Amino acid sequence: MNSRKRIARTLLYLGMIILGLLFAVPFIYTLYSSVVPMRFVNTITSPANWTLDNFKMFFTNEAYNVPRWFLNTIIMTGVVVLGNMVINPMAGFALAKLKFRGKSVIYWIVVATMMVPYHMILIPVYVNMAQLGWLNTFWALTVPFLYQGLYIFMLRQFFISVPNEFLEAARIDGLTKMGAFWKIVYPLARSSLITMAILAFAGTWNSYLIPSTLTNQPDMYVLVVGLNSVKDQFFENTSLIMAGVVLATLPIILFFFLFQRQYIEGISNAGIKG
Repeated sequence: MNSRKRIARTLLYLGMIILGLLFAVPFIYTLYSSVVPMRFVNTITSPANWTLDNFKMFFTNEAYNVPRWFLNTIIMTGVVVLGNMVINPMAGFALAKLKFRGKSVIYWIVVATMMVPYHMILIPVYVNMAQLGWLNTFWALTVPFLYQGLYIFMLRQFFISVPNEFLEAARIDGLTKMGAFWKIVYPLARSSLITMAILAFAGTWNSYLIPSTLTNQPDMYVLVVGLNSVKDQFFENTSLIMAGVVLATLPIILFFFLFQRQYIEGISNAGIKG
């Protein structure tokens, strides 16, 4: 019996390794192609031929401003993630623990927004941004995305599991509801908050359709939009295109690896409750 379990476990691990390699192969190919000259793409060459010239070209070519696009992306992503880290938990806490008129209606409105693709409301958002004079500004790239119905719902499910006795004890100690939220409840949601931060970071950093709709000035391009604007110029230069792909994806991979343990805990703790 033990030998059967050992064989089954070995096969399971082997299958997981093979599956992991299958998922890793595209990125490994992209990374390899980005550090070799064009003539070595789709061939295997020694590290002596590897070079960072493709990346240098992106940062030194005056035809496009990659450092500016990087800065725009960092600002947009940072503001959106921070906004979601504040607004979504407060809304989730209110829907989970506070009593007020219209609470159920607001909750179902939040749930309903999760079922509407953002592409369907992109035109109204564009019109609103134009009326406010926010096109080609960071206001347009950040303000409409400071909250997400999915994250409000996810955090509400976590806050429901927090015992009401914690809030009662906080009230007895003289804390207001906001004080109890920030000092007691918010720290308890650390794993869920990190999960939300990773998802918001990845979604915002990789965003193309919305930034390309709300900005048309090269100085306001984010990285994905900027790289897409010059890809036709180097369509046949695979190694240079792959360098751009690495520039766009590497920050997300690093961010995930830094917080992967908390991410897994957050996914486990965000089950449907209540």
